[in-house]
Amino acid sequence: MPTNSATTSATYDDVVVGRRSIRGFLDKPVPRALIEEVLALAMRAPSSLNTQPWNFSVVTGAPLDAIRAENARRNLAGVPESREFRKFEVYAGQHRERQVEIAKQLFAVMGIAREDKDARLDWVLRGFRQFDAPVSIVVTYDRALFGGDIAPFDCGAVTTALVNAAWSRGLGCVINSQGIMQSPVVREHAQIPEDQVIMICVAMGWPDETFPANTVVSNRKSVAEAARFVGFAD
Repeated sequence: MPTNSATTSATYDDVVVGRRSIRGFLDKPVPRALIEEVLALAMRAPSSLNTQPWNFSVVTGAPLDAIRAENARRNLAGVPESREFRKFEVYAGQHRERQVEIAKQLFAVMGIAREDKDARLDWVLRGFRQFDAPVSIVVTYDRALFGGDIAPFDCGAVTTALVNAAWSRGLGCVINSQGIMQSPVVREHAQIPEDQVIMICVAMGWPDETFPANTVVSNRKSVAEAARFVGFAD
């Protein structure tokens, strides 16, 4: 876990290797000044031609509670999702295997049995509630750039920088597409203007070190599996 001190220094390796997705948070507010500091660091991320297409709606309190409640209600009512980005419908092969592997890890540490439908549903609803984090950061980009792949790519870069910057300051995050699955709900309560496309949201807060799922570290592909080296002598 990160230390809860903005004054504690950490190396780049400490942050990147130590960071993990946090799905359980303390009931403790995050100071606005600290969030602004994290965002300022994150926005050092590179972007295509320095376009910096990203914007952020930082939501807490009553507006976030309203988003949580309506997200959960719509899910239970079977309302179709309405995310604003294209998603791949069904994973297969190694991609599906990795998806299943992390789910098994999470369910194991949380003690959720395969046949326990109520517990599994409660876990799903936690995602729609943005894991009850005290802060949700909705990442959007300028609608003038909608239709190309570069702006979403740049949003991925700034979101990675965001979760790493947060970790370096003792904050935990989880990148959470469930939180914006009902995008009209998020747009209304987060007061997101129509000139923005909703890309993703990040649940943020102080990690609860007693929450079992926070101990999970996902397995990663090796460099040998992921990289091809062309033109090297060795």
